[in-house]
Amino acid sequence: MKAQLLKQCAPVTATSEPLEFCEVEIPEPGPGEVLLRIHACGVCHTELDEIEGRTPPPVFPVIPGHQVVARVAALGEGSSRYQLHDRVGVAWIFSACGHCSFCRGGLENLCPEFTATGRDVHGGYAEYMIARQGFIYPLPEELSDIQAAPLLCGGAIGYRSLNLSGLENGQILGLTGFGGSGHLVLQMVRHRFPDSTVFVFARSESQQRFALALGASWAGRSDQRPPELMDVVIDTTPAWKPVVDVLPFLRPGGRLVINAIRKEDRDREQLLRLEYEKHLWREKEIKTVANVCREDVRAFLRLAVAMNITPKVTCYPLARANTALRELQQGSFQGAKVLTMI
Repeated sequence: MKAQLLKQCAPVTATSEPLEFCEVEIPEPGPGEVLLRIHACGVCHTELDEIEGRTPPPVFPVIPGHQVVARVAALGEGSSRYQLHDRVGVAWIFSACGHCSFCRGGLENLCPEFTATGRDVHGGYAEYMIARQGFIYPLPEELSDIQAAPLLCGGAIGYRSLNLSGLENGQILGLTGFGGSGHLVLQMVRHRFPDSTVFVFARSESQQRFALALGASWAGRSDQRPPELMDVVIDTTPAWKPVVDVLPFLRPGGRLVINAIRKEDRDREQLLRLEYEKHLWREKEIKTVANVCREDVRAFLRLAVAMNITPKVTCYPLARANTALRELQQGSFQGAKVLTMI
């Protein structure tokens, strides 16, 4: 089968080719596993974190990718939840132990044995992959392969972020960054909290225009003061600067939710500019998002259909995965990126 392999961590630059497009053997499913024939796989900023070493894979080589849309191609021993040709999705959570206090409490995203698709095990930048039957999801017929792929991470993690934010109808929400996750969160807010106002902080004018077209009330750079102080901010950027920039724009008692696996080091000096009175005083709260649970994925897929939430997608053939990653790094795109295998 064709696959994109990451053999070592390296910077992603305008000319780099961090992934090697090559032929590898089709894997065989073990007990409780299924073999999936992949149709599409979303491209996520977390792949950049893996490639550049901020959340490095434990072993090399590894096939990245964790927003997978596929059909069941073969069943391992004891795999009975799905049938051949069923259309399913795979998300960032590849597995969890199922018996620790976090798993028993519905917080399998915090499980110490949590494993991530496309980092700890081979993922979806390939024609086939293995998945555990308890960690895949039936996909609604209303969603095409291309539409469904970004929902499995950008949508699901956005759903979790919005729930953790505690936003109430009528409150003001800020979004820093407006890529694959941010543009889906805005659509969710418009449906779930119709009386709320959304301000978007994005570094490019095209992203700002895109946010306004989707219903944001204001859009600007992270260092621009919005029309009003905000009750909640969800940060979806890989950088520290937007976090520091928007904290002064939170109301007293406001909450900032950081939706990122890792932050890049290039602007780490921004953290040194945190001033207690300016950025944190008056009971402001900072909360982080760690991974997703299976129920986040299930719930968001139902919500996406009920609310007709659809991502804006740019597609690339599997062979052009490096191009998609380079353009993702540059950050001037709108919406989500998806690799196609069929």
